Amino acid sequence: MASKPRCISLTASRSRCLKLYFSRSGLRPTTTDLGGGTVMHCWVPRKPNPTRKNVLLIHGFGANALWQFCDAVPGLVARFNVYVPDLLFFGKSYSTETDRSEAFQARCVKRVMEENKVEKMDVVGISYGGFVAYSMAVQFPESVERVVICCAGVCMEDKDLAEGLFMVATVDEAAGLLMPKTPEKLRELMKLTFFKFPKSVPSFILEDFIEEMCVQYVEEKSQLLHAIAKGRKLSELPKISQPTLIMWGDKDQVFPLELAHRLERHLEGNAELTVIKKAGHGFFLERPRQFNRRLKAFLESTAAPTATATVAVAALKA
Repeated sequence: MASKPRCISLTASRSRCLKLYFSRSGLRPTTTDLGGGTVMHCWVPRKPNPTRKNVLLIHGFGANALWQFCDAVPGLVARFNVYVPDLLFFGKSYSTETDRSEAFQARCVKRVMEENKVEKMDVVGISYGGFVAYSMAVQFPESVERVVICCAGVCMEDKDLAEGLFMVATVDEAAGLLMPKTPEKLRELMKLTFFKFPKSVPSFILEDFIEEMCVQYVEEKSQLLHAIAKGRKLSELPKISQPTLIMWGDKDQVFPLELAHRLERHLEGNAELTVIKKAGHGFFLERPRQFNRRLKAFLESTAAPTATATVAVAALKA
């Protein structure tokens, strides 16, 4: 889509407001050069409290960390040392390396945490960020203490696409939705993401969002999607040992709820499943109070999940 002259960008203005919001919440932006052409941006505590737990928030596709965690950060910073990175090819993070796996993303995030002298942490991952969070738990079990997987199909298999589990039939079709080039495609993505999506958003606002959020690193992001789907088999997915909370919207059309139950079964009693009613893939934005309440309760808990995983279904109004 060709760029059009704009007097002001509403998307860029919101991003500036969110940066100020994060700053006033006690976070500061950092940039870490990891070498080899890899640079990662991360919001970190201005003054980490050594008596508090460290919580790492990993975003998914759609926007950057500012937009996806704006509702969660204020409540979490009051209780935890919160770290919010931009994954590679999102926000201000990038790499000239050719590895597009979630394992590489996980190693880069871990190195950023090491640069900030963080040895132990709880990890929260949303959608694609859930793949990265799960990989961190597998690779660094001595550092990752608790895991929260939100609407992330880590238990998907490559055959699921062909067998019709998803609304798309190929990874390229998914990439076309997740990196929309037209207002029509962005509306389609919003319809899939939210249970109740705004139908009357003017096209000029959607065009502005696309111009600010969807035109950089398009090829690299497509490669990230191909990497998580290629040759994926449930039988080859390691079982993590950390206490795990799985959170999902019951109307998720991106990663169907079946994948939440599949992950719960895969972890064999080491996970709790919370299903948010009347919410879609973006339940953390649609139902922020329920999401934040359940997330904080799990992170503050010292108890392990029960042998029979609990399914907690949040009410529409709580």
